[in-house]
Amino acid sequence: MKYLPLDPNLFIINRKRFIKAMLPNSIAIFVSNDEWPMNGDALHKFKQNSNLYWLSGITQEDSMVVLFPDCPDPKYREVLVLVRPNELKEKWDGKRLRKQEATAISGIATIVWLDSIDAFLQTWVHLADNVYLDTNENDRKASLIRSRDYRFVDEMKERYPLHVYHRTAKIMKSLRAIKTKEEVAVLQQAINITDNTFRRLLGFIKPGVFEYEIEAEIFHSFYSQRATGPAYGSIIASGDRARILHYVSNNQECKDGEMVLMDFGAEYGGYCADLTRTVPVNGKFTRRQKTVYNACLHLHNYAKSILKPGISIVDYTEKVGEEATQQFLKIGLLRKTEVKNEDPENRAYRKYLYHGISHHLGIDVHDLGTRTAPIQAGMVFTIEPGIYIEEEQMGVRIENNFWITKNGNIDLMKNIPITVEEIEGLMKKISE
Repeated sequence: MKYLPLDPNLFIINRKRFIKAMLPNSIAIFVSNDEWPMNGDALHKFKQNSNLYWLSGITQEDSMVVLFPDCPDPKYREVLVLVRPNELKEKWDGKRLRKQEATAISGIATIVWLDSIDAFLQTWVHLADNVYLDTNENDRKASLIRSRDYRFVDEMKERYPLHVYHRTAKIMKSLRAIKTKEEVAVLQQAINITDNTFRRLLGFIKPGVFEYEIEAEIFHSFYSQRATGPAYGSIIASGDRARILHYVSNNQECKDGEMVLMDFGAEYGGYCADLTRTVPVNGKFTRRQKTVYNACLHLHNYAKSILKPGISIVDYTEKVGEEATQQFLKIGLLRKTEVKNEDPENRAYRKYLYHGISHHLGIDVHDLGTRTAPIQAGMVFTIEPGIYIEEEQMGVRIENNFWITKNGNIDLMKNIPITVEEIEGLMKKISE
C-alpha cells in the first residue's frame, strides 16, 4: 500500500458493530474478491471486496474474515485467513503479509493460513446454528458474473445444507451507510489530496492542453501524495463533451472559450473522494457561462440546505427538481408553458438535469445505503447538480462531499474553491 498505516481501531470498531447485529450462536464468513483474468497470462489489478476491507483493512488477495463471537474457544472468535507466504512465489509477485503485519493492520490476533482453513471451518460451522454469508447487494450492481462470494455461498450450502443462512449484505447496507468519525477522518485525507490536486490543475489548464494531459496531472498529484490512485475513472470533459455524464475518452483538446468539466477523486486508505468542478479553459468565464455556473451553484447550495436527517433521497430529489425548474425559467432554458404542460413522469427540468443529485460515499464511490428510508446522521453523501445544454454545447456540474450530522451537514470540501470569483482569481494568480 502507498498510504500510511491506518489506526486498526477503525476496523476493530467496524467488527464490533457487525457482531452486535448478528443473531446468537452465528458465524459470519467473508471472502476476498476474485483475481480477474485480463488477456493472455495477465490479470486485472486486484481490488479487495469492500465488506472484507471494511472489517479488516486487508487488501491482499485470497483472504477471509471469520466472525464467530460465541465460539467456545475465545481464540477463534475473530479470525483472519491469509495465503501462506511462499518464497518462490514472492520472487515473482512480491511479498505477502506475515501474521504480525496482518494483526497490526486489522487488530485481529488470530491468523490462520488459507491452506488449513477447511478443517477449522468445519468445526466452527458445526458449532453454529446460523451462517452469515456475503453477497453484493449494491442497488447499482450491473454485472451478472458469478463472483467468488456467490460461488462460496453455493459451496457452503452444498456442504452444510441444514444450517440457517442469512445475508450479511442486509446488515452491511445499514452499517456502512453510517460512518464513524474514524472513517470520516480517512475520507478527509482523500479529500485533502483531491483539494491539492484541483489547485494544481488550475495552474495547468490553458487553451491547447489535451484532456489526457489533465488526467495525467491528476495521477501524478495523487501518487505524489500517497493516494492509492484515482477512486474511479477520471472524467475530463471539455466543451460539449461535458454533457456526457460518464465521458472517459479524455482525448480531445481543450479550446479557448470552452469550459472543462472535471469529475475526479483520490482513494486513500480505502476511502473515496468525489469532486466535480467546471472551470474556464482560458481562466475567464463568459457572461453566459457565468450565468449557467451560478445557477448550478445555487442548486448546489439549495441542496445543501435541505440535505438533513429525516428527509428521504426521493423527497430531496423532488425538492431540488422544483428549485431547478425555477432556476431554468430564470436563465431562459424553460418557458412557463413547458412547465405547465410537463409530464409528471418526465418533468420539464429533466431535459437539462438528467441524473440524481446525491449518492452515498465511502469505501465505494457509490457506497452502500438506502435510497428510500429517511437519511440518518453519520451518512456521507455527494451533492452534485448539473446543467447540460445541448443547444449551447455546454455542461456544468458542481460536486462536494457532505457528512450528515444530527443538526444538518458538514461540507468536507468546504476549503476547495467553488465560486466563479475564487476559480477565476486563482487561475489568474497562478498564471502570473
